[in-house]
Amino acid sequence: MTTHNTKHIFGIALLLALALSGPACAEEAIDITNLAFRTGPYAETGAALANGQRDYFQMLNERDGGVNGIRLSYSECETGFNTDKGVECYDKAKAASIVTQPWSPATTLAILPKAAADKRPLLAAGHGISAMADGTVFGWGFNPPISYWDGASILLKDIADGDLDKLRGKKVALLHLDAPYGEEPIALLKEYADTFGFSLVAVPVGAKEMQSQSPQWRQIKEQGADFVLLWGWGTMNAGALAEAAKVGFPMDRIAGIWWSGNDEDLKAAGDAAKGYRIVSWNMPSREAEAMRDIERYVLKSGKSQVAPEELGGLLYQRGVLASMFVAEVIKAAQLHFDVRLINGEQMRWGLENLSIDEAALASLGMEGMIAPFATSCRDHSGRGGAWMLQWDGARLVKTSDILKADQEMIAPLVEAEAKKFAEAHAPWAMNEGCAAGQSAPTAP
Repeated sequence: MTTHNTKHIFGIALLLALALSGPACAEEAIDITNLAFRTGPYAETGAALANGQRDYFQMLNERDGGVNGIRLSYSECETGFNTDKGVECYDKAKAASIVTQPWSPATTLAILPKAAADKRPLLAAGHGISAMADGTVFGWGFNPPISYWDGASILLKDIADGDLDKLRGKKVALLHLDAPYGEEPIALLKEYADTFGFSLVAVPVGAKEMQSQSPQWRQIKEQGADFVLLWGWGTMNAGALAEAAKVGFPMDRIAGIWWSGNDEDLKAAGDAAKGYRIVSWNMPSREAEAMRDIERYVLKSGKSQVAPEELGGLLYQRGVLASMFVAEVIKAAQLHFDVRLINGEQMRWGLENLSIDEAALASLGMEGMIAPFATSCRDHSGRGGAWMLQWDGARLVKTSDILKADQEMIAPLVEAEAKKFAEAHAPWAMNEGCAAGQSAPTAP
């Protein structure tokens, strides 16, 4: 018998032992509060993410009785994508919720110091500041499966056809939302520009300009940009593609981060956006076993807020995967500490030991939905992979195998920016247990 199989069987035995050790009390549940944004300027995006999160937890409760006999009590605190409201929601939920999911870079920045002081784990799945990957500094912050800087690195590789030297002498425009989210890739892109000899032009878009970007695209054209990286959000995405079509900028020379192209954005652009690409850390798979179980246990029983056709949506399934992270972390912590009702420190241990390999994806019924990744005490991102997806006028089509970022370019910047954040928020508690190689709390 292989070592992998031995560990797998041992893990199953532990799961059964936990599940059968005694019936859970009726009130026993693990609380998970999502900082949702079903209202406000980005409501369409927020609703899709929240629906995916909610439905996956609901499916686990209906199909499995939760996780090892403990139900997952999911709730939402509405932020409207407003940072102040996000902080208020955190303060209200922190005592009960096992993890904080801010779903906003600005809110993540505001909450990070509070979460560290309160010792409450913060999960920013595929968002937040990229420096959070440094687990030696951000002991309570996590951003798996990959960071924005990972995404920026992959985008540059894509527009360069895999050879970054091809960008030498070229001009790359970054069309970005004028907000912390949009500014996030600039530091890394400048490093790439200096290293590979291309020019970077940052073109901000204010919140009031998202639907009408004529000045920005005039600047892009006048400066002779060879490529455009789109770092948009909400209605900015459809607005950018519409303006690009008006000025005749080639769609196959525009590539966006994973929030810069969801189903509704691209349907609004239609044929005019043919050739536009995005990098995405999740791959929609309507026929995956996990998605069929959501349909069977949640949709068909009338316990979902979505129509059946929405189950295949890119953002809906991203929400599903974010909830999978939470559930698998809980499961790992339960096994490690031999308890069913885990606490915040045990949740943090689980986030530092989240391993989603091919075997795990197969057992979860999520094969092909996400690239394998694994976090550690020092690496809170996981260094996963992503795919390039291209709009064909009707849907997003996969155009690449799993792509990885260039960590040699990213790691020094992560270390420098993490150190800078800690100094700016001094006195900052470093993850000393990580430095000593022992980040796990003592089991009760």
